[in-house]
Amino acid sequence: MSNSESNRIEYKRELNEKLERSVVAFLNTSEGGLVYIGIDDNGNSVGVVDIDLAQRQIVDRIKNNISPSVLGLFDVAVEKVGCDSVIKIIVSSGTEKPYYLRSQGRSERGCFIRVGSSVQPMTTKMIDDLYARHRPVSLGNIPAPRKDLTFEQLGIYYQAKKLTLNEQFKASLELLTPDGRDNFVAYMLADENGVSIKVAKYAGNDKAELIENYEYGYCCLIKATNQVLDRLDVENRTFTKITSKERIEKQMINRTALRETVINAIVHNDYSRNAVPTIEVFSDRITITSYGGLPEGLSHENFFECCSMPRNRELMRVFRDVGLVEQLGSGMGRILSAYDKSVFKFVGDFLIVTLPFAEGFDEAINDTNVVNVVNHVANKILDAFKNNPRATIKEVAKIAGVTSRTIDREVESLKAKGRLKRVGSTRSGHWEVCE
Repeated sequence: MSNSESNRIEYKRELNEKLERSVVAFLNTSEGGLVYIGIDDNGNSVGVVDIDLAQRQIVDRIKNNISPSVLGLFDVAVEKVGCDSVIKIIVSSGTEKPYYLRSQGRSERGCFIRVGSSVQPMTTKMIDDLYARHRPVSLGNIPAPRKDLTFEQLGIYYQAKKLTLNEQFKASLELLTPDGRDNFVAYMLADENGVSIKVAKYAGNDKAELIENYEYGYCCLIKATNQVLDRLDVENRTFTKITSKERIEKQMINRTALRETVINAIVHNDYSRNAVPTIEVFSDRITITSYGGLPEGLSHENFFECCSMPRNRELMRVFRDVGLVEQLGSGMGRILSAYDKSVFKFVGDFLIVTLPFAEGFDEAINDTNVVNVVNHVANKILDAFKNNPRATIKEVAKIAGVTSRTIDREVESLKAKGRLKRVGSTRSGHWEVCE
């Protein structure tokens, strides 16, 4: 690798006894950092012999040898550098500083910080100052407002990833308060709760005329998140235009950026103040608002450099387990690859992200050369039933590339608009498309 070590990058030729020190140092800085195993001090790759064993050892050591808990604050990935496989450890800046080696306690021998490209022990004053600013109140310490929580929906999402929730899953996922009760994170992931995400749709570019209002929640937050993403897939229409040279198709909003923005808003929202994310669909943009601003210690500069400091690390851990989140900080990179920094706005304790519709969308609506400005999913549903009136919801979902839940909702919408009707019984009848 051409880059040398820096305040955010450290190379290790092999896994050694100083791994935890390096991770602690990055946890205690405001930017976090990357530790590469299998690259020497000069940036030359040497590889890792037993990559699977090394990954398991790294996860166990970081998880068991550092305090406070770092679950949700680090990722371990494998990357190819030339012909060699190396390990990349992504470390987020922690929100419960100071972090320290469990064996040494919160002392000068246990606490470290990054200074340039080196790891240095923290002084007693630095440790005391950090601890004085430490905010121990988190969702993990707040008791759930109700008892007898069930987690069947969460179990289904874990099973889909070939993971299981054993009898100790609450402890392993940190869904318990220090005194052993279900915490607020458990409450949000339970089958029934009082948390919901609102999606509002307006007729114009202001809030004068509300035409649709959806609320997704009161169920496992993973399920609610998927419902929101399905709804926005429906709203994110594709417009098609014929020019003298080519046929051009565009989505109103970059789908990847929209997905990452919504997930970031849900994962990093400050639920301790009873605030929830809201999503608003206008005639020229989609706006996503979350509460809490930036976590303490994360600057605007760090934010736009894709430094990660999860506000709700327990949620981050679960979202990553079920595949909604990939590597720490990767979501911001995907958003900024499609839109510039101007889409982000900080207003008091709120973070507002405004994603404008693709250039040419407004003109396309009134352009006589427009072939289609349609709801992409609705058209696929109608085409599927035209070709096979006896098609099942599951078959149509596969054709449209969305979930069966989305098809169910859109079929009801098409029926209400008189564009689709059911003829005969559920078992032996068929669908009829009304032109």
